[in-house]
Amino acid sequence: MNVLRIPEVLQELLHLIDSDIGIKEKDNLYQDFFILCERNAKMKKGMISVLSAVVGAAIGAGTVGKTVAGGMDKTKSMSDKHLALFLMMNQWVKVKQEGKNLAEYFKGNSYKKIAIYGMSYAGETLVDELRGTEVKVVYGIDKNADTIYSDVDVLSMEDDLAEVDAVVVTAITFFDEIKEKLLKKLDCPILSLEDILYEI
Repeated sequence: MNVLRIPEVLQELLHLIDSDIGIKEKDNLYQDFFILCERNAKMKKGMISVLSAVVGAAIGAGTVGKTVAGGMDKTKSMSDKHLALFLMMNQWVKVKQEGKNLAEYFKGNSYKKIAIYGMSYAGETLVDELRGTEVKVVYGIDKNADTIYSDVDVLSMEDDLAEVDAVVVTAITFFDEIKEKLLKKLDCPILSLEDILYEI
C-alpha cells in the first residue's frame, strides 16, 4: 500500500460517516483505516495520530448526531400524539357544549352493548359519560390491562372477548392496525371515537 491511498480511504470514511450504515460497520472501517496507516512505513506517527483522531471524532460525531435525531423523532411523534388527543378532547367539549351526547349517538345506531379499546384518559371519560344511560360498557380492552383499574373489566387482546354491538377505539394512533386485530376476534363494527366526535 502506498501513501497516496490513505487520503482516498480517509475521504471514503468521512463520506460514509453521514451514510446509514451501522456502528459496527463504521468501527470496521475505522479499524481498516488504522491498519492501512500502520502498514505504511513511510507515514510518520504524528500524521497517523492526527488522522486517527480526525476519523474517530468524525465517526463519533456522526453516531451522536444520528442518536440525537432518533430521540427527536420519538419526541415529535409523542408530541403529535398528544396534540391529536388534545384536539379530540377539545372536540368532545364542543359536542357537550352543543347539548349533544355520545349515548344518543350509540342508541341511534342500535349500539346498546359496547366495548372500549384504550382505557386511559379518553376511555375512562367515555365510561363516565355512558354511566347511567341505556348504553352499557361491557368491558374495556387495553394492552396494559393488568395495570389499569376501572369501573369496568379491562381485558387484553389475548383474552376471550364477549360479543358486543360495537367496539369504540379511543386510541388516536394506529387505528387501522387496532381495527384489523379486533376484527379477527369480534364480529361487530369497530368505531373510532375521534371520528364519532366529529360526526355527531
